[in-house]
Amino acid sequence: MRSLFRGFDYTLIITPILLASFGIIMIYSASMVSTVVDGLSSTHYLFKQLQWFGLGLIGFIFACLFPYKKYQHYIKHIVIGSFILLIAVLLFGDTVNKATRSISIFGFNLQPSEFIKLTLIIYLASIYSKKQQYIGNFVYAVLPPLVMMFGMLFLIVRQPDIGTAAIIFLIGCTIILSSGIRMKHVMTLGAIALGIIIIAIPKLISDTRIARVTGAYVPFQDPDSTGYHLIQSYIAIGGGGVKGEGLGQSVQKLGYLWGAHTDFIMAVIAEELGIFGVILVIGLFATITLRGLYIAKECADGFGSLLAIGISSMVAIQAIINLGAISGIFPITGVPLPFLSYGGSSLLVLMFAMGILNNIARSVKSQEENKETTSEPVNQYRYGRGNTWQM
Repeated sequence: MRSLFRGFDYTLIITPILLASFGIIMIYSASMVSTVVDGLSSTHYLFKQLQWFGLGLIGFIFACLFPYKKYQHYIKHIVIGSFILLIAVLLFGDTVNKATRSISIFGFNLQPSEFIKLTLIIYLASIYSKKQQYIGNFVYAVLPPLVMMFGMLFLIVRQPDIGTAAIIFLIGCTIILSSGIRMKHVMTLGAIALGIIIIAIPKLISDTRIARVTGAYVPFQDPDSTGYHLIQSYIAIGGGGVKGEGLGQSVQKLGYLWGAHTDFIMAVIAEELGIFGVILVIGLFATITLRGLYIAKECADGFGSLLAIGISSMVAIQAIINLGAISGIFPITGVPLPFLSYGGSSLLVLMFAMGILNNIARSVKSQEENKETTSEPVNQYRYGRGNTWQM
C-alpha cells in the first residue's frame, strides 16, 4: 500500500487542493447575499461547489494512480466522445443569454467545452510525440492534427463561446510550438491563423462583442452600460488596498459587481483580502505552472513532456485571461479563474488534469531513481541534485 502512493509531487497535491478549498470559501463569501436576494439559501453555491470538489478529488486520485501513457491507447475514444458532446450541446443544450454552452447529463449540468481543453491536450501530445521522427514534414506531421483542433474550435465558436475557443487555441499553439516543428512551419501556421481570423471577424462581430471591447478599453465612456462591470471591478480592487476590508466584508458583491462568485471572484478577493490575497493566489498559480514545466523538462517521454506542457499552459493561460479581463487588459469573455471561480465542469477538469500531472511527476521521479542506481559516481565538481556542491 505504501508503494502505491510513493513518488508523487506533494507540491502538485497541496497547491491545487489549497486553491480549490480557498475558492470554496470565497465562493460562499461572494454569493451568500445575492443568493438570498434571488430566493435561494445563502449556502446554495457553497454546497454545489463542495459536491463538484468531492467529484474532483475522486478524479484527482484516479488520475494520480492511472498510468498517463495509457491515455494514448484510448485517444480515439476520447476524441469521438468529445465531438459527440460538442454536437449534443448544440442540439440539446440549455440556452442562456443566446448562448448554448451546457447540457444536463444524469442530473449534472456539464459544459463540454471545458472537457475539450483536456481532450485537445492529450490528443496533440499523443500525435506530435508519435510524429517526432518526421516532425519536419508539414503535410504529414504538422497539419493533420490541426484539422481536428479547428473542428473542435468551430463547434465551440458555434455555441458561441469565444473565450473558451481562444484558450483552447492558445493551449494548442503552446503544444505545437513545443513539439519541435520548424520555424518556417511556425510562420506558415501563423499566416494561416491570421487568414482565418480575418475571414471570421466579420461573422463574429456583433453589438455585444463590440460593447465588450469598448467596455474594456474605454469603460468611462459609458459607465452605466458597457463599462459598468469593469468599473465595479476597479472599485472592488481599489477598495481592498493593501490589507483588504476583511473576509466577508466586500461591498461590491452586494449587487454591484456582476459575476462576483464566477468571473470576477478575484475582484472580491482583492477587496476582502487586499494585495496580499492577490499575491498569494498568483503565487499558487505560478507554482503549479513552473512545477509543471519543470516536470515537462525532466520527463524523458515525449508524450509525458508535451502533456505536462499542455496542462501547465492551460492553468496559466486561463488565469492570465481572467485576471486580464477584471483589470481591463483584455475584454470580458466569461473565462473563469482556475480552481477559484464557481463552476463544476471547470473544477472537475482541472483536478483531473492535476492528477495526470502528478502521475507524470511520479514517472519522472522513478526515472531519476533508476538513473541514480545505474549511473556512475558524479564528478566531484559537478553540481549535485540536492542544491549542494558534491565534493
